[in-house]
Amino acid sequence: MRGCLRHKARSLAVITAISARVLARRALGKPLVPEWSSHFEIGNLFWRAQFNHAFALGDMAEARAYFDSLVPILDRAPDVGIRASRPGEPPGDWFIPRTVRGETTLLYLHGGGYSFYAAVTRQFIAMLADTLGLPIFTPDYRLTPEHPHPAQIEDALDAYRFLLAQGIDPSRLVVCGDSAGGHLMLMLLVRLRESGLPQPVAGIGLSPWTDVGRRGASQFGNDRYDLVQGYMTLRFAAWLKGDGGFGDAELSPIAQDLRGLAPLYLQAGGREILVDMIRDFAATARTQGARVRLDVWEHMTHEFQAHGEELPESREALGRLADAIRWAVAPEGGRSGFPPTHRTEVDSLT
Repeated sequence: MRGCLRHKARSLAVITAISARVLARRALGKPLVPEWSSHFEIGNLFWRAQFNHAFALGDMAEARAYFDSLVPILDRAPDVGIRASRPGEPPGDWFIPRTVRGETTLLYLHGGGYSFYAAVTRQFIAMLADTLGLPIFTPDYRLTPEHPHPAQIEDALDAYRFLLAQGIDPSRLVVCGDSAGGHLMLMLLVRLRESGLPQPVAGIGLSPWTDVGRRGASQFGNDRYDLVQGYMTLRFAAWLKGDGGFGDAELSPIAQDLRGLAPLYLQAGGREILVDMIRDFAATARTQGARVRLDVWEHMTHEFQAHGEELPESREALGRLADAIRWAVAPEGGRSGFPPTHRTEVDSLT
């Protein structure tokens, strides 16, 4: 727990009340989703409540502080060192595992609707660096609504150029992002091609936001399951556009020319609000000739990977991420060990 007393007190009251309701309902044999554990259901409903209250506060500084006032710890502490970037470098942090396994570097673009960079997100990035055994640089890109588009893509491009200037070969560089960070990952790959810069060896999206408009029944139809709500996507989109006069197509990955991009590996949950637009994006990318694979975990929600080792589906998804990275950096012609599974819905990687 952190921050001011009233934020901590409210967050504690919220998680206590949600836990009691979930456990009582389950005692009557009425789980929200039968395939979910009680911990997973409580976590989902808690973060939904936190997001909804943060949005209701109006003031973004207070909303961010409230959202960070209680952070559940699900796993052991990651064995990772965190170092802030030095003066003259793009603002951000290096997450360096104590035991590095491999020569690949990740540029990780965090989620949060372009408006939040939450403590729980930093916790997830540290866990990811520890699990993969790879160093991760996460730029502290400018947030909306204070800084609308194109601030975020400019900051991501600066971070990518910075890593290249450090001598990191693109064949050993993976760009990864979750939610809005997945949106930024896809838009960055397009910008790299337009700028004549080399593509990374792969782009990875966890529950990526692929259309800033309205798309698919799940965007509002899965509200009762997901920790993010449909109305939030429209609010995030308005903040991203600002007063720049941008339309949905200009800022949506699904409306871009996706030819010639790095191989894309995407993960989604079948109960999340973004799943239909992610499916549409993967199908569109394949139609354009892009190399893309989409795996969907039928009963999971937005960014379920953040549950780490505590959730079997999360463990599996993180294992698939590691497989995807090993596959991507393997010499051309020697790639193996990353076949599609029963969760694969779109595949043009092979």
